[in-house]
Amino acid sequence: MSKPKATVGGYVTGFILSVICTLIPYYLVVNKTVSGNNLLATIVGFASLQVLIQAFFFLHLGRGPKPLYNIAFFGATIGIIGVVIGGSLFIMHNLNYNMLPSETTKQVAEGEGIAQVEGKKTGACEAIGKNHQVIIGSDMGTASPGTNEAQLCDTLSFTNQDSMTRELVFGTPTKPGSYAGQSTISIRKGKSETITLNQLGTYTLFDHHNPELRVTLTVTQ
Repeated sequence: MSKPKATVGGYVTGFILSVICTLIPYYLVVNKTVSGNNLLATIVGFASLQVLIQAFFFLHLGRGPKPLYNIAFFGATIGIIGVVIGGSLFIMHNLNYNMLPSETTKQVAEGEGIAQVEGKKTGACEAIGKNHQVIIGSDMGTASPGTNEAQLCDTLSFTNQDSMTRELVFGTPTKPGSYAGQSTISIRKGKSETITLNQLGTYTLFDHHNPELRVTLTVTQ
């Protein structure tokens, strides 16, 4: 069987598709159109697509002698790489979970309901107080109430009545921050998310997609 013939048109097509797969994730990162796990999944998806494009257009995978064998070996190679990368990410995630800074450790302890460890306080609340509600309206620009005052160990619930997922970020667009180890609160449409107020002070949250939507929170003793 003769070798597959490479054509200039095929190389140009592969190059253009590869550039597109590079520019789209770059645009999403620079313009902060997507964030968090959604951004990571998007980047990985386009990277995987670009690997396939280059394999077929530049390496002529599947067009040479015994194409099924070539595709099978290629698939096995990608599978092994996926296992190695996935295992590495899993290990790093667990290392990050078990070697946390104090603020994030406090958040984990709060989530697990651990107020003390061997007689030492973790900073988590021993008892939960009053619940406060913030409603994100369907007009994409309002949160009611916009200013909230609560006491330590109260809870604050955000309910999203909008038609899209809202991502509330602590701090300001130019200076993002965090609250007790949590930097972003992601709220799907029609859902609610609740945080425990275990840190004193005044904080501002803004919507990642609409910075004009802001919520001010003051936590007192």
